Amino acid sequence: MVLRYSSFINGIEQEGEGEIKVVDPSNGKVFATVSKVTASQIEEAIEGAYRAFQSWSQKLASERAHILFRAADKVREKAKDIGHLLAQEQGKAFPDAEKEVLGAADCLEYYGSLAMNIVGEIPPNSASHLQSLAIRQPVGVVFAVAAWNYPVSLISWKVAPALAAGCTVIVKPSRETPLSTIEFVKAINETGLPTGALNVIIGDNTLISQKIFSDPRIRLVALTGSTETGKEFIKASAQTVKKLILELGGHSPFMVFSDADFEKAVKDGVKRAFRNTGQICNSVNRILVEGKIKDSYIKAFVEATQKLRLGGAFEEPAPDLGPLVNQAGIERIKDFVEDAQAKGGKVLCGGKKPDDPRLQEGFFFEPTVITEVTPDMKIMNEEPFGPIVAIDSFQSIEEAIEKANGVRYGLVAYLYTQDMKKAFRVAERLEWGSVAINNISPDSLYAPYPGWKESGLGVELGHQGLDEYLEWKHIKWEI
Repeated sequence: MVLRYSSFINGIEQEGEGEIKVVDPSNGKVFATVSKVTASQIEEAIEGAYRAFQSWSQKLASERAHILFRAADKVREKAKDIGHLLAQEQGKAFPDAEKEVLGAADCLEYYGSLAMNIVGEIPPNSASHLQSLAIRQPVGVVFAVAAWNYPVSLISWKVAPALAAGCTVIVKPSRETPLSTIEFVKAINETGLPTGALNVIIGDNTLISQKIFSDPRIRLVALTGSTETGKEFIKASAQTVKKLILELGGHSPFMVFSDADFEKAVKDGVKRAFRNTGQICNSVNRILVEGKIKDSYIKAFVEATQKLRLGGAFEEPAPDLGPLVNQAGIERIKDFVEDAQAKGGKVLCGGKKPDDPRLQEGFFFEPTVITEVTPDMKIMNEEPFGPIVAIDSFQSIEEAIEKANGVRYGLVAYLYTQDMKKAFRVAERLEWGSVAINNISPDSLYAPYPGWKESGLGVELGHQGLDEYLEWKHIKWEI
């Protein structure tokens, strides 16, 4: 049976015109369709969100907080069902999908707690008969767009702080993974939100962008997506000078010094290079190893990579890698492999679709390791967003820093050494918004997650992520 979904606008599902097919990437088969939103329905969503903002923004912070707490509980209740849809439409192992949904619930709860901590300031008087008050108020209606790799998690990073601040939201999920987002939004809507405060629209990207960016009622656009899409959003936002939060592409360096914990550096490098089949903006794309341990590191890394198991989302035990999200992903990785080989790169493992007959129908690709790399290769400059990693070397701290910083991105860098003086000296000089030292968990609900250079604008997560959805207002009166 093929599931049927549609956009969720002003508290109800609304059938549109035409349909988007949702494919199970583990077998390439359509298992659901989503009707495409019409121009009039987009207008209805904007009007509904704008109308709901008038009441939601005026609620007490404690009221907003308690609704977000209830929303977190509701999402936890439905985590298995939402996670099942997420695993089927995205391809990741079901335990990882369920964990993602539970993490989104934690995000709702965290920003619920921060809703009651929005405070202003009393600036110094400019004259004895004058008094100033600086307050913070919600920016308005938010348009939130999330990528398909972590569709529920990434949309929670936007919806939770926006609602906590008093904003209302229109969500646009990826066409590849709309189902889990729809169910996530519907769950939140069961907990007392004003009608229209949180909507989902799915359809033609061009039509949606034209309507959203030209409408002055949309005051902020939050995107997790490619750098190229981010640049398009920057241009489009100029029409009505919208505020932007952009978490864009990455090309993470993984720096291993000779004094690192060798086994941990190998284990963590393999895990972060191939987790979620490499479809993560902070995935390890380039490994930079100090020359004196390069050969032994490469040997151990390849051996560990060859032990990884590919499989579908619902296999037991859970596989190490699932499929890429679509056929375009396979073609993209093939292009990276062919480019590297044409320029002298050596493929030590992977580089092709698996031979296993049970994996032929899905979008599977073997985890791939490339050495003998040169600076002009795509793998050394462009985000592959798939199960492929390059290993390079360095001879000095200066060379390591230069190579790590030598790309246009600046989202996350990883650094392995047991010399803490060296670690902090290098971390301070890295042009990356987050630096993970001896770990592969760079993001945290409780800390800012910024993108430097072409990896983004603004901040997500932490109390700083809530600040993005608030505007300052100065009130000055004569006493």
